[in-house]
Amino acid sequence: MKGDTGMSDMVDTPAGRLPVVKMDRRELLMGLAAGTVVPLVAGCTAHNEALGRSQLMIVSDAQIAQLSQQTWQQSLQQERVSRDAGKRRQVERVGTRIAQGSGLTQYDWEFVVFENDQINAWVLPNGKVAIYSGLLDVVGNDDQLATVIGHEAGHVAGRHAQERASQQMAAGMGASLAAVALDQGGVDNAGMWAGVLGAGLTFGVLLPYSRRHEYEADRLGADYMTRSSYRASEALTFWNGMMARSSRGSQPAFLSTHPSDAQRMQALDAHIRASGYA
Repeated sequence: MKGDTGMSDMVDTPAGRLPVVKMDRRELLMGLAAGTVVPLVAGCTAHNEALGRSQLMIVSDAQIAQLSQQTWQQSLQQERVSRDAGKRRQVERVGTRIAQGSGLTQYDWEFVVFENDQINAWVLPNGKVAIYSGLLDVVGNDDQLATVIGHEAGHVAGRHAQERASQQMAAGMGASLAAVALDQGGVDNAGMWAGVLGAGLTFGVLLPYSRRHEYEADRLGADYMTRSSYRASEALTFWNGMMARSSRGSQPAFLSTHPSDAQRMQALDAHIRASGYA
């Protein structure tokens, strides 16, 4: 679609052909103020084969790639990369198997261990994965580490960061955020963007994934674990262990951005059983 709508041509991406909105800052701010941007972007949807549903997509892959790379470089500067060779080998080994087993070979995957006592992990849309040493201290085996990395890979395949950014802009949750995204692909407001992309805890921004995104990442993660010859049943062991820690009053940072509850575990268990993974 072109012309008065402000839509651009379709663009090819790893998830298929997606529409991109092009507006200058003045048009965007006027649209947000008048409430006309929301109906405009309502038609900007793309079908995601991994999820089996359509998603709102406003932000272009080029913008996401630029923001993801900048966030990753800033994280490498702000966090302390672990020198523990054993932990680094474990994460690289498990991460590489999940990346290959998932079939998401179009991404330039990178797995880094940060020396941090927090029980945490996160991924950026470009396949950059951060695992905190505190998480490695509590995972019981490679299968449970594969649970985490498979889950994060599910967020990448699900294009959850892009969808979350698009939803926030469509809802008018900050003209400055929308302007940064759609006007020249700017990279200001790094903390906010890190939160949207998934790495917000590094920058002190807490933006949890939605329940729907967590369910989808659980399902895809279990699929990727099985394809990579890991035991999907260990995903239940890991998540139940995280919930137990939370109930004792010491909620892991991982659960702050990946909220978990009994219903989510029931859904994951049902998927594992229905798929014959148990």
